[in-house]
Amino acid sequence: MMNGFSTEEDSRGPTDQICCLVDNNDRCAKTAGNASYSKRIQKTVQQRRLNLSIDASARHTYICDFHKMIIQCARSKRRRKDSEDDSNETDTDIPEVDLYQLQVNTLRRYKRHYKVSTRPGLNKALLADMLMKHFKTIPVKEKDVLTFFIYTVKTNSNKLDLKNGINSDAT
Repeated sequence: MMNGFSTEEDSRGPTDQICCLVDNNDRCAKTAGNASYSKRIQKTVQQRRLNLSIDASARHTYICDFHKMIIQCARSKRRRKDSEDDSNETDTDIPEVDLYQLQVNTLRRYKRHYKVSTRPGLNKALLADMLMKHFKTIPVKEKDVLTFFIYTVKTNSNKLDLKNGINSDAT
């Protein structure tokens, strides 16, 4: 593990590991999911004053689905409160996307698709940082995206299926 982020070897996910978190001074005994306790999540936990910390003896950073849900709920409550307090705030418009959770091959495909130039030989954490900077610059027309999403769901198809020659009507 480098800089608190999982490396390519760690990205396979837990098999029979338990959650790495300590909740109110008790180590969680639930099975770990594929969510990782990243530095960004740790910052959210500290800001929301959740009584969670990582167990120093844990050999991984995977957390259970229960704690993942608690952290996500705390994050969304903060977002809702901020939007009610100050409607001019633009921080709530930035999507919560964690590229660090993606596999290295997926990050490389993103880089190749958008032709993002980086120096060769970057590790997963540095590549994810570079791509996150790029991701934040992509303009999104929310109305168009939602319209296309609803159309895709209703027609039970997507662009990738059509590109790969799979016809959803044939199934």
